Amino acid sequence: MTISSIIWDMNPDLISSPVTIRWYGLMFAIGFLMGYEIVGRMFRHEGAPEKWLGLLLVWVMGGTIIGARLGHCFFYEWDFYSAHPEKIIRVWEGGLASHGGAIGVIIAVLLFSLFTSKRSPMWTFDRLVIPIALVGGLIRLGNLFNSEIFGGPTDLPWGMMFVNSAEWRALYPEVACHPTQIYEALCYFALFGLLMWMYWKRNSEERPGLIFGVFLVGVFLSRFFIEFIKNNQEAFEDDMILNMGQCLSIPFVLAGVVLIVRALMRPRQHLTFPNRYADEKPAKKR
Repeated sequence: MTISSIIWDMNPDLISSPVTIRWYGLMFAIGFLMGYEIVGRMFRHEGAPEKWLGLLLVWVMGGTIIGARLGHCFFYEWDFYSAHPEKIIRVWEGGLASHGGAIGVIIAVLLFSLFTSKRSPMWTFDRLVIPIALVGGLIRLGNLFNSEIFGGPTDLPWGMMFVNSAEWRALYPEVACHPTQIYEALCYFALFGLLMWMYWKRNSEERPGLIFGVFLVGVFLSRFFIEFIKNNQEAFEDDMILNMGQCLSIPFVLAGVVLIVRALMRPRQHLTFPNRYADEKPAKKR
């Protein structure tokens, strides 16, 4: 045991009676509420219809949950779920994959653009990914409260002993480990700040694809490197040079680089900012 290690014994349940509310679910809900507010401010800033907000929220929530669940089932435990397909819908039993969630959100935005906004999907991506970076950080804090997705042993002063985790007790009893949940959360929060600055201070939304590209590189490149000190989620990854999370991150990073280069090579668009929703009645003059 290292003298400087932190004993992490937080209860994953915020409230356990009369109903159970978990920190993870609370972080998820806070993220979506804050994301709704942020996107609402951007839509109003650019004069988009307010009614799009609720529809986009429904599409994104559905895409995130369904995509993250199917991603976990297909990418990490297909042998089990192919034999027990009825268990795929049991989201409450755990098992969500961020890469699957990303794919789900992409599909949701494509459908939103096709049926609702009638605009290029890139227009929605450039605005939506800003709060998604924030949500990603909050979800990693939820993982911290669950004492899950931690890293390997470390002698660093901020190493943590996840005493509530059966996995930690089996693999690293009395040994501090990297709090990789915090590492990822800090990366995502920093990315959120960068994207907000790009949108509100640099008008980067006038270069379609630039914000989305920076988001993809920021999220998945940090994920790629942090995976080197994170425990593999499944046993089959032990024999891989790069684990599943890293393999799935590479296409997203490459796509982000392509989007950034493409956006910077094309002329900047000049948008107008009416600062009111398209379906909002103008204030009466006195």
